[in-house]
Amino acid sequence: MSDKPRLKLQARLYCGEEIAMGPGKADLLESIEREGSISAAARAMGMSYRRAWLLVDAMNRCWSEPLVEAVAGGSHERGARITETGRTVLAQFRRLQSRMAALDGSEEYAALERALRSLPLPPKGDGAA
Repeated sequence: MSDKPRLKLQARLYCGEEIAMGPGKADLLESIEREGSISAAARAMGMSYRRAWLLVDAMNRCWSEPLVEAVAGGSHERGARITETGRTVLAQFRRLQSRMAALDGSEEYAALERALRSLPLPPKGDGAA
């Protein structure tokens, strides 16, 4: 690990207190698109089905239209797919992330990085006298 301070910019879109979209949810959408089901996407990402389902549920509740929908069919044809709205939101979010990554070389980024300590100072006492 480097002793050089670093800034880590992350995009997170909120719907009330709920994260409507962030890097992990975007990765999950891509995994669902690739794998064709929430359970297979969860396995591919090393997370539980329940966790993946809760993330999908949160996304679907936060956007004007669902981002993921169930696919009806026979036992081996069932699963989930990304809706057109989901594809659009995902593409726009990835473009936003790219634009944020381009800030890396900006004057503001460099100034913040110069002012940032490589490690935090130790905490001051617990306040007890």
